[in-house]
Amino acid sequence: AGWFRRLLHKPKPSSVESLKSSHSASSSPSSSSSSSAKSSSSSPGTSLATSSISLSPVSAVDISASHSPRWDKSYDVCICHSEGDVELVSELVSYLEGQPESFRCFLQLRDAVAGSAVVTELCDAVQNSHCWVMLITPGFLQDPWCRYQMHQALAEAPMANGRTIPVLKDVDRKDYPRELRNIYYIYMALKEKSFRQIRDTVMRYLQELCKSSTKSME
Repeated sequence: AGWFRRLLHKPKPSSVESLKSSHSASSSPSSSSSSSAKSSSSSPGTSLATSSISLSPVSAVDISASHSPRWDKSYDVCICHSEGDVELVSELVSYLEGQPESFRCFLQLRDAVAGSAVVTELCDAVQNSHCWVMLITPGFLQDPWCRYQMHQALAEAPMANGRTIPVLKDVDRKDYPRELRNIYYIYMALKEKSFRQIRDTVMRYLQELCKSSTKSME
């Protein structure tokens, strides 16, 4: 009877303590989850993955759109070459014009207007082209007209924001024209690969032209 009486009179835990114990019991999982959430959010891998998902894909620039600055000039590419390299240049022009972008090329023997002065035609072609491909061969180095075209292109480039693309073939590096020493060139070892490089260079320039035009309009 004595032990039963003592049991009945045993003090109960206060309501505050019970609330504290229940709160600590219920808050421990949430605190662990919040800490895990914090650790996961601070993890480099997770943050990078999240940011990569939120990024929108970059859309390709349409250089053939009707409002493209590409159409501000008559030609995309002007080919400067010697008379001895006509066959190779004809192949290059056929390749560029046959691309999905249908690059517009100026080829002197084909596109020069009969009866016009040679100097006038060369100057007009240089001024009305976005890019100037110079096929530098032994014949090019010995041809004064090729030198003239080269100087015209170099003089035009700063004003027209054009792109000069030297292409070396059968020429030693030491014979590379001094006037072009500050410009990277394409060395033609394999014809197909070099044609692709020329095409990619022209394409890259036209895309940059369109991008800069879009930014200026914004």
